[in-house]
This record gives sequence, C-alpha cells and structure tokens, in this order.
Amino acid sequence: MVAGLEATLSVLIVDDDATFRQRLLRAFVARGWEAHAAASAQEAMAMASEHSPDLVLLDLRLREDDGLELLPSLRALDDSSAIFILTGYGSIPTALTAAKRGADHYLSKPTDVDEITRAYTRFRGAEDSAAQEPHEVPSLARVEWEHIQRVLADCNGNISQTAKLLGIHRRSLQRKLIKYPPRR
Repeated sequence: MVAGLEATLSVLIVDDDATFRQRLLRAFVARGWEAHAAASAQEAMAMASEHSPDLVLLDLRLREDDGLELLPSLRALDDSSAIFILTGYGSIPTALTAAKRGADHYLSKPTDVDEITRAYTRFRGAEDSAAQEPHEVPSLARVEWEHIQRVLADCNGNISQTAKLLGIHRRSLQRKLIKYPPRR
C-alpha cells in the first residue's frame, strides 16, 4: 500500500436529489472510491451498517427526514466515519448545530468531488496545514443567493412573504430566483 490514503476508500452519499446523488456517485467511482448512495434515513442507516464508510456525505434537508436528526444515529453506528454535511441552505446556526450533533465538516452546495476530497484529506490530516490552500471566500452574489434561498425555505416557498421579509419587490425577487446560483 502507498503511504497517505492507502486502500480503497468508501463513501456513502445521503441525498434526496437523485441527479446530484448520482453525479457524486459516478465522480467518486471514477476517482477510485467505493461509493454507495441512499435517498432516505432508513436507506442510509442500512447502507452505513452494511458498508461502514470512511466518509458520509449527508444532506441537511432530506425530503422526509432531517439530516441533523440522522447525524447522531450515523455517528453512533460508526464513530470512525467522517460525516460531512452538504447543504444549499447554509447558515452559521445550522453549522453550529451540525457540529454539536457530531458533524466533522460542513460544505455548501453546489460542491464537487474535488472540493469534498480535499476537505476529507485535510480532515484526516494527510496535509501538513490547511494554510497551504487558501480558503475561498464566497462572493457577495453567492451569499445573497444563499440568504434568499434560506428565507424562501423558511417561508415554505411563498415568494410574496419572502419578498416582504427581504424588503424587496416581489418581481425583483422573482428575477433573482430565475438565475442560477453563483458558483463562488
């Protein structure tokens, strides 16, 4: 075996978005990982107990389940697994709650496999210092988009209520929602 990240690593991707889940699954397999996917808390627990993954990528908001509620169960099942929370609705309070419940890292969507594997490598200590790679600060457009998405989710998708809370015109909000999220 080679020093560093030796044997085949395994990942469990828990996300209710089938397209995103399959894209990550294929990308991990292409990089030599053993990859498994689950769309619900029940599937995730079954897969985690069967495969004991090195890394669990857990979506914060699953369709019928809450990723934060599932986190302690996954942690209790295998304490050696690294558990990374993935979310498109990132916020500081959510990140703190995730850390308190046992998450090892927190990544905002959209993310890619390269970013995830770099974070995993840093987490496992394979690099000397995180200072080798400067932390990428999100752009103002990205922060605005994430804030709008969070408020919209809190308003259960009600655009009028969201616009009122954000203090902008409803049509302005609709124009912002039509755009794709900024990459950075």
